[in-house]
Amino acid sequence: MEEKQKKGLAGWWLEKWGNYSKAHPKAAKWIYQIFYFWVFSMSVTIFQYLAFTFLPYLFGIGLAGTEFMWPQIPVHIAGFDYKWNILGYEVAKNTAGEVVIGGGLGYFISYELGTFLAQCINFPLQRNITFKSHGKISWQVMWYFIAWVLISLVCNGVNGLWMPVAQAYFAPAVYNLLVTFITGGVSMIIYFFVFKIIFPEGEAAKKA
Repeated sequence: MEEKQKKGLAGWWLEKWGNYSKAHPKAAKWIYQIFYFWVFSMSVTIFQYLAFTFLPYLFGIGLAGTEFMWPQIPVHIAGFDYKWNILGYEVAKNTAGEVVIGGGLGYFISYELGTFLAQCINFPLQRNITFKSHGKISWQVMWYFIAWVLISLVCNGVNGLWMPVAQAYFAPAVYNLLVTFITGGVSMIIYFFVFKIIFPEGEAAKKA
C-alpha cells in the first residue's frame, strides 16, 4: 500500500500493466483493444442519441410529415397495422392525428446523418488508438463505409419492426434510447470484428 502511494495510482497501475503485458502479450492486447473500443463506441453512441433526438427538429415538421419508406411490407403487431421498412420510417402522429417531429423523412435523414457522423469520429480513434493501424487508409475507409451501409440497413430493418408501436406510447426522447441501444449494440458487436480485419496492426508493408 505504501509503495502504491509513493508511485501514485497511475504509476502503480502502469507498472502492473507493463508486467502483465510482458507475461501475457496476446491477452493484454485483446484487453487493451476491447477497453478502448468500448470507450470510443460508447462515446459515439451518446453522440448518436443526441443526433436522433435533436436533428429531426432542425429538419422541421415539413420533412417529418413527408413519407419515405421502402419496401412497405404490411405488418400487424400488438393491435397496430403499419408498414415495415428497411429504408425510412413512418410519419409520427399524436392522438389527434397531427404530424409530430420524430418520424418520416426528417427522422430517416437524422438517423443516417447521425450514424454517419458518429463513424467519422469513431474511425480515426479506433484506427489510430485502439488498433494502432498504419494500413492503407483508402482501402480501410472503403470497407468501413461498406460495413456502415450494411449495418445501417440491418438496424433500420430491426427498428422498423417496433418503432411504429413505440411512437404511439412514448415521446421521441424515450424511444430514441431504444433506437440508440439497438443501433449501438449491433454496431459494436459487428464493428469490432470488422476492425480486426480492416485495421492490420503495426507499420504498413514497405514496397521493395
